Amino acid sequence: MTEEVHVRHGYHWGWHSLMLVHTEVYPKCGIFGFSHFRRESHLLSGKATWNLSGFPASGLSQNFRVPRSRYTKMSLQVIEKMENELAFKGNQDLPLSSSYEAAMEALSSLITRQKRGDRTPVGGKFGKLERMSVYLRILGLEEKIAGLKIIHVAGTKGKGSTCAFCEAILRECGFRTGLFTSPHLIDVRERFRLDGLDVSEDKFLLYFWDCWSQLKENVSEDLPMPPLFQFLTILAFKMFISEQVDVAIIEVGLGGKNDSTNVIREPVVCGITPLGMDHTETLGDTLGQIASHKAGIFKPQIPAFTVPQLSEAMNVLEETAGGLMVPLQVAVPLDIQRWGGETLSLSGDHQLVNAGLAVSLCKCWLQRAGNWEKLLKKDEEAAGSELPPAFVRGLSTARLSGRAQIVHDTPLMLSGSAETSENSGELTFYLDGAHSPESMEACAKWFSGAAKASKTLSSLSSPPSTSFNVHNNKSFCGNGCVNYGKDHVKSSNKMSKQILLFNCMDVRDPQILLPRLVNICGSSGTHFSKALFVPSMSTYNKVTSGTSVITSGIPTTRDLSWQYTLQRIWEKIIHGKDASLDKSSKTDSVDSLPPHKFLYEDVSHCSPADRNFTCSAVMPSLPLTIKWLRDCVKENPSLRLQVLVTGSLHLVGDVLKLLRR
Repeated sequence: MTEEVHVRHGYHWGWHSLMLVHTEVYPKCGIFGFSHFRRESHLLSGKATWNLSGFPASGLSQNFRVPRSRYTKMSLQVIEKMENELAFKGNQDLPLSSSYEAAMEALSSLITRQKRGDRTPVGGKFGKLERMSVYLRILGLEEKIAGLKIIHVAGTKGKGSTCAFCEAILRECGFRTGLFTSPHLIDVRERFRLDGLDVSEDKFLLYFWDCWSQLKENVSEDLPMPPLFQFLTILAFKMFISEQVDVAIIEVGLGGKNDSTNVIREPVVCGITPLGMDHTETLGDTLGQIASHKAGIFKPQIPAFTVPQLSEAMNVLEETAGGLMVPLQVAVPLDIQRWGGETLSLSGDHQLVNAGLAVSLCKCWLQRAGNWEKLLKKDEEAAGSELPPAFVRGLSTARLSGRAQIVHDTPLMLSGSAETSENSGELTFYLDGAHSPESMEACAKWFSGAAKASKTLSSLSSPPSTSFNVHNNKSFCGNGCVNYGKDHVKSSNKMSKQILLFNCMDVRDPQILLPRLVNICGSSGTHFSKALFVPSMSTYNKVTSGTSVITSGIPTTRDLSWQYTLQRIWEKIIHGKDASLDKSSKTDSVDSLPPHKFLYEDVSHCSPADRNFTCSAVMPSLPLTIKWLRDCVKENPSLRLQVLVTGSLHLVGDVLKLLRR
């Protein structure tokens, strides 16, 4: 199958070609300044509506095609349902693996590091980016990448959310979208989206084995197979070029300057999300050094946007931009009160910053792609609205699992029957993969607000979603937090308990993460009844799929020494003194789960020195922990458990995998 063979889903879209103006004038993108728009499902119009003075179309616009919006009237639930139903009928001449798991095994063989922070050399004579270019030349992709209309996004926090917002906005504008993000939570195919849907298994295998076989044929002592992330980046380029996407949104994996995605020479626009201290073992231990790596994605005279940053980071971004003649602008956070009272699909006030950046990136992309004013019809009745309807729809339907996500474990899920709805407690999981000090602060604020809001409802029986269901007579107290009118607040006899389910990698500093979480939640009146420290199921050296076997029993070889370290830190936070254990009590494994009465034990009876822990517990395995929580609420109809799962995206992914089972 050559690069000219393009595969589509088993449905057809109406395509409309536009006459586009070619000019050599360089466009400097501006921050959003819209006229007023009416909600409109017909996105294509010959009527110019946005003021583009000073923003001529660039040469990027030649032969650019704009399809009708496919998802104008589709809800997020419909899209997710389609994701599971779409079938791809590809070229059967390509050698496909008989097993998706075989592809996972092949990917696992590309993992060169046993844990984060390892600097195991890949080998060969080429540097990282030079090697990446060689791989792309072998596959015939190097020159074709220039044909992709790319939004390239780096940053410490919010990269994935910003990219998800961009993808949803431009898809709602009628474009065929490709999205590449990392990491995945359950299945590697989550990293690749086409038109808002995770790539199908058949299509993934088609492109996977095509890339794999060609690269394998060219392996030599000087050119080994690419490491995992490099291969996945190559695979993304292969998919997006073959699928003829109109826009490719590419999230940087790590840093920017030396990241595998930085073979992109001429993106349409670049974005830098909030910066903070993370991956210091690779990027440096100062904010300035980290900012320098992130600014490495800037390209000469290509417009770039960032968000408000600390001065140390902003100075570096501005200096780098100045040296490359990059017009760098600061995107203002989205003012949610000024676009019709909608709420973002991704919860948390920090998402307003990411959404504001995404809005600016999409506006700039549309301006540089050419004739973007034909995409929207002016609405004279929408007084006070600053965003076009397509942007509002995108911001309110974007999805990204594991970030400020709420999953209600309903009675139907608990018992397989809805008849026990009055005889069972409530179990709700609040999932956020926060793992840096800054993201943990955002997580704590979000959880406190979300947990308080849910207490005003008599029950939480809505289906899993990333934000609260919104009813009539509501007002917003920040993004994703809802105040209900008095008429809609029902008294509840349920006893609410906030539980922390935590794990983090040993390269993180729990002595920073855990106190920040406790203090911020506490300042908002949210206090954890118990903390459960549990090992993740996923391993760093193996790629698994959503159907991989999960062991439900107690592992016989699992080392829990790190979880006991986390428990000691927690007990010290709670009691204000070192809760170190004597030598005889330091065990690396645990044989049983705590009794259900542990949930109700008074913290005043906690005596770490006597190994009588009433504030926390080390759990032997994650599957058993989920079962234990479910059993607790089955046993007590008056119990409402609100479980915050955080500290690691790996942990969040593992929990989601178990809840889907």
